[in-house]
Amino acid sequence: MTISFGTDGWRAVISDTFTFTNLRLVAQAIADAAASPDWNRLPSLPASPTSREMVVGFDTRFLSDRYAVEVARVLAANGFNVHLAQADAPTPAISYMVHHLKAMGGVMITASHNAPRYNGVKLKSSYGGSALPEQCRRVEIYLSDNEARGHGPNLMDYTQALNAKKIRRFNPTPAYHEHLRKLINFDAIALNPPRVVVDSMYGSGRGQIKTILQGTGCEVFEVRGEMNPGFGGVHPEPIARNLGALAGAIAAGNGEIGVATDGDADRCGAMDGRGQFVDPHRIMALALRYLVEKRGMRGKVVKTVSTTQMINRLAAKYGLEVLETPVGFNYIADHMLKDNVLIGGEESGGMSFHGHIPEGDGVLFGLLLIEMVAVYQEPLDALVADLLREVGPAIYERRDLRLVHPVSKSEITNRLVERPPATLGGVKVVDVKTLDGVKYLLEDESWLLVRPSGTEPVLRVYAEGRDEKMVKALLSFGEKVAQEAI
Repeated sequence: MTISFGTDGWRAVISDTFTFTNLRLVAQAIADAAASPDWNRLPSLPASPTSREMVVGFDTRFLSDRYAVEVARVLAANGFNVHLAQADAPTPAISYMVHHLKAMGGVMITASHNAPRYNGVKLKSSYGGSALPEQCRRVEIYLSDNEARGHGPNLMDYTQALNAKKIRRFNPTPAYHEHLRKLINFDAIALNPPRVVVDSMYGSGRGQIKTILQGTGCEVFEVRGEMNPGFGGVHPEPIARNLGALAGAIAAGNGEIGVATDGDADRCGAMDGRGQFVDPHRIMALALRYLVEKRGMRGKVVKTVSTTQMINRLAAKYGLEVLETPVGFNYIADHMLKDNVLIGGEESGGMSFHGHIPEGDGVLFGLLLIEMVAVYQEPLDALVADLLREVGPAIYERRDLRLVHPVSKSEITNRLVERPPATLGGVKVVDVKTLDGVKYLLEDESWLLVRPSGTEPVLRVYAEGRDEKMVKALLSFGEKVAQEAI
């Protein structure tokens, strides 16, 4: 069996590779790695607990609750005390509980925004964020070694583990919500409560925003908040083409701002009162501007290589340093652990800010958007328009090319940097970056990025430009060279 951890854990097709048998083997490798003396003693880690506590959570996918029980049984059999969620919960809630309970780590059963046929494992470190690459590699090493030695998983009877208190069922929501109340100004929301539509996309963020806003005066209308492991046949990714239900609810007059969370609620998307999609680039830029100008916060700004240049323009205005990372929130988390980071985020919608755990949180940023609308006393479309007047225009689009066979990132990179173009769309190329894939930066700050996905068999082509014509030109060139490279 070949299991590899991508930018955020392991994902595979249910009943194909993602089986109970394989999951138990992965859980055993996690247990072995976590039990090793240097699991939480890596140079890049902060001071870490040495307890034998582990936290396990799960989302709303098919069999996720059963898979979580199996992971808990393996961990319990290996001497860990396991805190197992009572019901489906957001990934950031489980991640926060790892930190809150001072656990050694955590396991979240989810495939995040992937298609319904997938499930997966997200591995969490003691600080409440994604496990470091070194930790994931250690799990892979133990997995390979156990397979070579024919060492199967240790397994404890579930009822016996409950009776012995090796597995404890718990509800992460109260402590998670108490933490969010320290980060969001609910008094400000209550002074000017907007009407909100929440689209949970049938994911484990369901009920979270609606519950925590109780008592603020906000009218909250939730769509796709019931249990549906097939996600209604739609990928639970909060991008424009998947949010028809949210647009319909807004058009029906149910709210003036729409917030959407993905399958495990670590990502956020939004819609204004006109039903126009507000992508994570604009959400992060709005959040940066709000945190600096209204809350007076300062610090470094961390963004992935595929995130808007509007962040750079705002940071330059405020005199803040911008750090660019490869795609994957674990790279942002690394900076949040070491530096004074004001905000960190990626184009897929995973974002966090100072005071929170180093983990993308769609619930938190949905609430922050609601706070912004309340404080500015302006509709979301007006806030976006003002942002674009200040640091725009910035038009973004992404295309995904399905791969028949896996493609080496280094091979793609080498081919694309051999003959870089002098101009794109009639504008001079001023820089070529190979931080993650290949990124061409243009003189007018437009850019094109080509990179293989770390979680799906696709080659992604990203582009941002000052107008639609430039974006189309960039995408056309990107798709052409990508097809030639593969």
